[in-house]
Amino acid sequence: MIDYQALTEFLTGHPRLHRWCEQLEDDIHQGLSPQRFGDLPAWLEALQRLPHIEPQTLQLADEVSVSGICDEQTREQARAALQALIPWRKGPYTLHDIHIDTEWRSDWKWERIRHKIAPLHNRLVLDVGCGNGYHGWRMLGDGAARVIGIDPSPRFVVQFAAIKHFLGRSQPIDVLPIGIEKLPSELRAFDTTFSMGVFYHRRSPMDHLRELKDTLRAGGQLVLETLVIEGGEGEVLVPKGRYAMMNNVWFIPTPDTLISWMRKCGFNNARLVDLCPTTVEEQRATEWMKFHSLENFLDPQDPGKTIEGYPGPIRATLVAEA
Repeated sequence: MIDYQALTEFLTGHPRLHRWCEQLEDDIHQGLSPQRFGDLPAWLEALQRLPHIEPQTLQLADEVSVSGICDEQTREQARAALQALIPWRKGPYTLHDIHIDTEWRSDWKWERIRHKIAPLHNRLVLDVGCGNGYHGWRMLGDGAARVIGIDPSPRFVVQFAAIKHFLGRSQPIDVLPIGIEKLPSELRAFDTTFSMGVFYHRRSPMDHLRELKDTLRAGGQLVLETLVIEGGEGEVLVPKGRYAMMNNVWFIPTPDTLISWMRKCGFNNARLVDLCPTTVEEQRATEWMKFHSLENFLDPQDPGKTIEGYPGPIRATLVAEA
């Protein structure tokens, strides 16, 4: 299983997070249960097959990469184990000359927002719906003291563990196999909480905003990235079925509508800091994600629309303080 001892020790000694430990062991066990996820034993076996390669150069500030001395046989052993965890959604990563070209150019998103949020130096950070933890590594690269990511997908949790195997198990970053509903109420402990690519998957947007606010200390910052539509305050798209072939998209507001929701939930100074259409260069199929991607989800006659006829994906990042 994945080692969470250092995280548990940190939580135990934290004045507001110690009560999280009361339920965390059971939540981790449930989140990584082979009875619930039939492919999990194979993913954990791939994790065990990763060879040890002593890191010599580590880069987190401008990319996520590590390099060390290894022979080609060792590198191929590592590559085969990492490929057993396909599909890789968030990245990219470069591990001892193995380039994991992920579906998303998550580095582009990070570069768009990193200088538009509160500096992360020495901050305690929560990343909700973090996937395999790519942005968490970039948060460390920008000076965060500790990053805790949560994501209920066990494949992403194992992918993160594989990356941490190479980048260093002592790094102050972890990804837990849980959703936000598993967090104790009113933690009020984090300096910055990220929710990126999660909001439109929540059935109740107001409840999600309140859950996020509960994680933050007074004055802590929320960084919220989500799909939006063009329009004015009060406008919101509620897809009748799928949106861009996703069947769990519930609400896509305009930026002004989302700002009004954030204010209603008690956030201060809610504001838009980035707005960017999603392109087929930023999200696409690769050797490491061989399934359909954005180009398959857009109208072939009008790529400004989804295949269902809705406005094409535009992503906004908003920030606000608790």
